[in-house]
Amino acid sequence: MDVNDLLVQAIKEVSNLNNGEKFLVRDLFKGYEWNRIPKKDRLLLGTLFLNHINKDNKEIQAIEKTSSGQQKYIVKAI
Repeated sequence: MDVNDLLVQAIKEVSNLNNGEKFLVRDLFKGYEWNRIPKKDRLLLGTLFLNHINKDNKEIQAIEKTSSGQQKYIVKAI
């Protein structure tokens, strides 16, 4: 699957989250789906997702990073 397709899938999945809910990009995929994505594509997907929310999205906010360097997000109430 193309990274841009994965980005669209992740953005759609955010609509299933509740206000105030914290998540990682990998939480937006089933475990086996995430594990099948090559590591280089997962890194690119993380970058693309962060760029998308910083540019086009007022409902999601980047918060702290985990100890393993993964970006955490929160769904904001609007």
